[in-house]
Amino acid sequence: MTLPILPTTMVGSYSMPGWLERLKTDYFARRISRHDLDEIHDAAVRSAIKDQEMAGLDIVTDGELRRDNMIDYFVERLPGIQIDRSSKKFYYDFYDSEVLGKIPMAAVGLVEDFRFLLANTERAAKICITGPHSLCKRVRNKHYPSEEALATDIARVMNMELKELVKAGAKYIQIDEPYYSGFPEDINWGVKVLNILVEGVQAKIAVHICYGNRYGKPSWEGSYRYLFPAILDAKVNSLSLEFARRGGEDLDLFREFKVPFELGAGVIDVKDNSVETPDIVAERIRKTMKAVPAEKLYVLPDCGLFHLPRDTAFAKLRAMVEGARIVRKELGK
Repeated sequence: MTLPILPTTMVGSYSMPGWLERLKTDYFARRISRHDLDEIHDAAVRSAIKDQEMAGLDIVTDGELRRDNMIDYFVERLPGIQIDRSSKKFYYDFYDSEVLGKIPMAAVGLVEDFRFLLANTERAAKICITGPHSLCKRVRNKHYPSEEALATDIARVMNMELKELVKAGAKYIQIDEPYYSGFPEDINWGVKVLNILVEGVQAKIAVHICYGNRYGKPSWEGSYRYLFPAILDAKVNSLSLEFARRGGEDLDLFREFKVPFELGAGVIDVKDNSVETPDIVAERIRKTMKAVPAEKLYVLPDCGLFHLPRDTAFAKLRAMVEGARIVRKELGK
C-alpha cells in the first residue's frame, strides 16, 4: 500500500467513550461476563476504526479501546508476572503486579487483536506496543538484580511476539516509551533493551516518546535533549515526539545531531479540548519541515486521544488531515 507524502496517523489510542468506561468497570465488579466485554470491545473498536477512516487517516490503529491503560494490557499477558486481580476496582487503575522468578518465553497473545484490525479496514494498519522500559517501571521486581535485567527479559519475550505480528501482516509497529522522559538517567540501557525488543523484526518501527498523558495531563516536563546522543543507536526507523503542546524548540536537536530517523511530528495538542484549525496544523508542519524534510515526516497528534471527548477527538483528526493536505498541495504532491 503506497502512502502519500506526509502520511497521517494516530499515536495509538482513540477517545474512550463514557459508556465503555462504565462497562469495563462493571466487568471488574463482576456485573458482566468476559464474553460480553469482548463483544462490547469488538463494537467499540469497529467504531474507532470507522472514525479514523472518515477523518481521512492514512494509517489506522484499533484505537486501543481493549486496553484499560498502557500497562495492564501487556502485564496480564506476560508469562511469569503475578497479578493481584482484586487490586483493580476501576478499569483505569493499574494492577498490583510483581515478578518472583525468571520470565519464561511464551506467546503474549496480541496477534488476534491485530487480525481483528486488519479484518475491519482496507487502509494501512499500525499496532502499538508498550516498551519494556515503561513496563518494568510498573512491575514490582522481586527476582532480577536490576530493572535493566527485568526489562531485557520482557524485551526477549515481546520480540518473539513482534515477529508473530509481522507474520500476521504487521508492517507498522510503534513502541511506546513515555517513561524515558520520567527517568532520563535510564536512557543508555533503555536504548539497549529497545534494540533487543526489535532485533530481527521486519517492519517499519517507530518509538513514541512523550511526557506522559495520565488523565490528560503531562507526567513530566523538560527537553528532549536527554535523548541525545544515546537514541541515535536505536535500531528503529522513526521517532514519534510531541511538539504541539510544547512548541517546536526541540526540532533544533534534529539539525544539531543530524538525526537519521524519520519523524512522527506531534501537531495536535491532546491536552487541550480546543480544536486546531487546518491552517494552524499546516503551519506546524511547515515549521517541522525546516528541520526534517517532508519525505521523512509523519503527521500525528502529540499523544493518544484517550482522554478527549469523541467529537473533539474526531474534529482534531479532521483538522490534522486537512492541514496535511494543505501542505501536500503546496509541495505539489
